[in-house]
Amino acid sequence: MNTEVSSKVLQVRTLLRELITNYLWVWQDQLQQVFEALPTFKGHPNVAVAELSPAQSEALGDDPLFMARLKQAVDFQREYLAAAGERRIAYFSAEFGVHETLPIYSGGLGVLAGDHVKSASDLNLPLAAVGLMYRQGYFNQQLSPEGWQVERYVDQIMDLTCMSLVRDGDGNPLQITIPIEDRQVYARAWLAQVGRTPLYLLDTNVEQNGEIDRWITGHLYGGDQDTRIKQEVLLGIGGVRLLDALGLDIDIFHMNEGHAAFLTLELMRQRMQAGSNYVLARAEIAHACVFTTHTPVPAGHDAFSHELLLKVLEPYRHDELGISQFDLLVLGGRGRFSMTELALNLSGTANAVALRHQEVSQRMFPYRQITHVTNGIHHLTWASPEVTRLLDAAIPGWREDPTLLSEADNLDGEALRAAHAQAKARLVQFINERAHGVDFEEGLLTIGFARRFATYKRGDLIVRAIDKLPPEVGDRIQLVFAGKSHPRDNGGKEYIQKIHDLMEERRIRLVFVENYDMSVARKLVAGVDIWMNTPRRPLEASGTSGMKASLNGIPNLSVLDGWWVEGYNGKNGWAVGEDYVDGIEDEDEFDAASIAQLLSEQILDEFYNRPADWTVRMKAAVATAAFFNTHRMVSQYAEMIYRLPALVGV
Repeated sequence: MNTEVSSKVLQVRTLLRELITNYLWVWQDQLQQVFEALPTFKGHPNVAVAELSPAQSEALGDDPLFMARLKQAVDFQREYLAAAGERRIAYFSAEFGVHETLPIYSGGLGVLAGDHVKSASDLNLPLAAVGLMYRQGYFNQQLSPEGWQVERYVDQIMDLTCMSLVRDGDGNPLQITIPIEDRQVYARAWLAQVGRTPLYLLDTNVEQNGEIDRWITGHLYGGDQDTRIKQEVLLGIGGVRLLDALGLDIDIFHMNEGHAAFLTLELMRQRMQAGSNYVLARAEIAHACVFTTHTPVPAGHDAFSHELLLKVLEPYRHDELGISQFDLLVLGGRGRFSMTELALNLSGTANAVALRHQEVSQRMFPYRQITHVTNGIHHLTWASPEVTRLLDAAIPGWREDPTLLSEADNLDGEALRAAHAQAKARLVQFINERAHGVDFEEGLLTIGFARRFATYKRGDLIVRAIDKLPPEVGDRIQLVFAGKSHPRDNGGKEYIQKIHDLMEERRIRLVFVENYDMSVARKLVAGVDIWMNTPRRPLEASGTSGMKASLNGIPNLSVLDGWWVEGYNGKNGWAVGEDYVDGIEDEDEFDAASIAQLLSEQILDEFYNRPADWTVRMKAAVATAAFFNTHRMVSQYAEMIYRLPALVGV
């Protein structure tokens, strides 16, 4: 009897552990349902499996329905992974948003990177990803009684992640070294398997390093310039060395923003040591490297003083790279050493992330031809459970081919509204439980604004607009805000404090949800009625949160900037103000007045009095995702940017 019980426990634990070795469960609901059935599940599969008692495991083993689901899930994962092949593309990013239980992302850049590797996996693109494993990730956000953002940092418990240490042929942790200042810094690597895509994360928290070097990978975006440049040396130079140590024969190196641009120097070192001269090495590197720029905001482009750059890299330049100090510095442009300029100078192809962003980037860097691949979202990650079930029934094949979402006009209107009503009810319950002293209602028009709080995003513009409405009109609207400000961005923190103060006044029904992460984002983009985006033109490179809302049938109310220039068609939402605002003295006042007018003359009437018209708009929103998804985006990268013949048509 005891042997039989032990074998059941062993089988349950073995199969569950096989599932949690891969992040495929993040976007495959049949895998999610297995974890959700565990009595210990609270959102983190690895923790849930670790906390299962023998008695609980035995009970699960005795449940034929659970065991059937578990075995089906394992079979699905094995079949999915069997198609994986050799890696030929390396995708470098300073952050990756795969899931909230791996908090190595801060916002849109990281979430896009996570969606990129997921679609690369689904499309079986031969891509490996490289990033950094931050010991304390990004910060946990709390607001003080005065509404000021306070950052809290907590060590990640590595044993509770769905990752494993990368090991060498002898079973020992694989380590690389990178040159920083006058010493060698050691780094180990973690493997986060994201479907078929391996994501390698470098980590300097190893005993061979001194305390300062162990904290190079302490925080995402939390350090000073000295820490930042060392992180970028680790990502770029260390990332290339890791791929070499793994024996991966990479044809294309993709830099997702300038943080990884030092990889070009390591590629140059390799080629010059192999016999190429400087001119030939530059040409060879350009053939292998592509670069994506993500921001039209100057502060978003990392730049370092020559003094700091040479302090960190001079021994590497002199002893290993073998180029002159002048040649190194000129690669970073004039003035401070720009990582964007380095990437542009040593990449063969450069792209922006939306059509309008291409125009802006071309003006910023007129000497360099820049194309564009408009961003998208991973539809299986961001569709709510209710919308997923609706689409499964109405549009078979949408999971594999999201272009089929163009057929959303044929969705049953009542079913779509019912799906959204369920998501909205969950959101309202979440808000009322999480934010004390608020009483949100399911029947009120709910507008969502959630993103990184930076001054150019104008988080308080909707409040200014509602102030222009008569009180009886404003009372029919409720607002939900969420987002973190960069730890050093006091301007962004002041915007959060303004929202907090308004919440305390109770003049307008609104709430600020603290500690925004991907879990909160999924609730918001599925449960609000309108998604709002109000950046100052033309400072929004793309934006993707509105795409996630559209997928779930939520119209956008947005300034014509970023992706909305391409996405808005007059049916799927509303455009704030004008396309261009040259000559307008007070852009904020102009746009606030436009929002107030749209609310009073169109939106409120349609929402409350013309449900059939609102439903048509919801369908048009869903159809928007037929183009704005990362399956389309990654396919375009394969054809236009990577240009590997065998990949065209992925």
